[in-house]
Amino acid sequence: MANNENNQRPVRVRFAPSPTGPLHIGGVRTALYNYLFARQHGGTMILRIEDTDSRRFVPGAEDYINESLAWLGIKIDEGVREGGNYGPYKQSERRDIYREHVKMLLDAGKAYIAFDTPEELEQAHAANPNFQYDASTRVNMRNSLTMSKEDVDALIAAGEKYVVRFLINPGRDVEVHDLIRGKVVINSSILDDKVLYKSSDDLPTYHLANIVDDHLMEVTHVIRGEEWLPSSPLHVLLYEAFGWQDTMPQFVHLPLLLKPDGKGKLSKRDGDRLGFPVFPLEWHDPKSGEISSGYRESGYLPEAVINFLALLGWNPGDDTEIMSMDELVSKFSFDRCARAGAKFDFEKGKWFNRHYLQQLDDAVLAEKFVAVLRAHGVNPDDFGMEYVTRAVAMVKDRISFVKDLWEQAKFFFVAPTEYEPKAVKKRWSEQMPQIMEELIGVLQGIEDFSSSAAEPIVLGWITEHGYHMGNVMNAFRLTVVGECKGPHMFDITELMGKEETIRRIKVGIENIKLPEA
Repeated sequence: MANNENNQRPVRVRFAPSPTGPLHIGGVRTALYNYLFARQHGGTMILRIEDTDSRRFVPGAEDYINESLAWLGIKIDEGVREGGNYGPYKQSERRDIYREHVKMLLDAGKAYIAFDTPEELEQAHAANPNFQYDASTRVNMRNSLTMSKEDVDALIAAGEKYVVRFLINPGRDVEVHDLIRGKVVINSSILDDKVLYKSSDDLPTYHLANIVDDHLMEVTHVIRGEEWLPSSPLHVLLYEAFGWQDTMPQFVHLPLLLKPDGKGKLSKRDGDRLGFPVFPLEWHDPKSGEISSGYRESGYLPEAVINFLALLGWNPGDDTEIMSMDELVSKFSFDRCARAGAKFDFEKGKWFNRHYLQQLDDAVLAEKFVAVLRAHGVNPDDFGMEYVTRAVAMVKDRISFVKDLWEQAKFFFVAPTEYEPKAVKKRWSEQMPQIMEELIGVLQGIEDFSSSAAEPIVLGWITEHGYHMGNVMNAFRLTVVGECKGPHMFDITELMGKEETIRRIKVGIENIKLPEA
């Protein structure tokens, strides 16, 4: 198990999404792993909103992030809503802090001001498709390294737009120590002089804000997706430029979530194509009006989603699959995280949901079924919750989602008006209406209509008259249910009661017609 290697400082982790749209399920897994690690070490979970890219800000996205984490049971200790001693926790409210740190780098000669226009940068790329702003090209560009201080000051005074770039010296092997991947070495010559600050909106870029906030918020472990690994050498260099080497966090780059089929990173298109959500909650795009499905609205239980996600890229070291949040906290370890990406097996996600639904108390599941009943025009008050609960209990082992209860249990609430043709062809005969009339007489004579009392009487009557047991019982089921499937027949009739059972048999006798030869 990985231990805190930062002078035994209290563990502090952060999940830092950008409010640019719905939270992807891969981001949820990142938040979950941060949470499991923090809880295991008695640490602190921070939610920081990284909203420095004002052009990509989407209204409602921040609330969506908070609601998603709350639904999943990922509890935040410090954040915009929770407060804390290290705020503000929204980057757009930390401008003064970033300005101060930009000035620190400029004064120390670790960064420089660049005035290159978008057009000038395009020309440089056109002249050299492999162009990057670095030690070999910056000498030919318009920046404070090639201009006099007077010219720089004059341009700034005149309101010229500029950026601040990080000064990277080439030829150095930069080491990134990762708790999953070990030591990763990247030569600084392949890094460009990243933009750290833009005067146009007076905001830093991700790279500067991320480092400054992690340091000031005393983050001990940066746990994020594999896609951020290429930027980590830059972050190491920034920590050094500020003189913060002793408080540099441990890096953990999690394996990607991959497409269920084929190659590449899991995307929304994969979910649309294969019919599963890639967002925790349903998302209504405020610009396009497009509605994207969510795990909550698709009928998944949060416990199932958490259990499913935890095992995408990590395993407990044995065959255990079903684990509560507390069990995941106790077992979690980066030592057992995979380096390779994890295929997103959405069918396994359904399996987890099925398991957790089976574990729900029947009454709780029945309460969840109420909304489905109402959506199909059934008023549960007409039956009572005891009836609904008993019906649910009989079919719950056949479902993966609450909505599946309707298909399995609708006959308890709506009498059949049509009868499954294959069953009619196989089980209904010219003699069957007369046999069903006889059955009505048998049922009318049963005083105790419980399953245990009614079953031997009916089966005894069938045997006594030499009728075909399978045909008669399936015809009985056909009239009551509308098809030849469902729970134990006498459990069904016990719940429905004698009057409704007999009424349905009579309707079946009148309406079931033999198929034409």
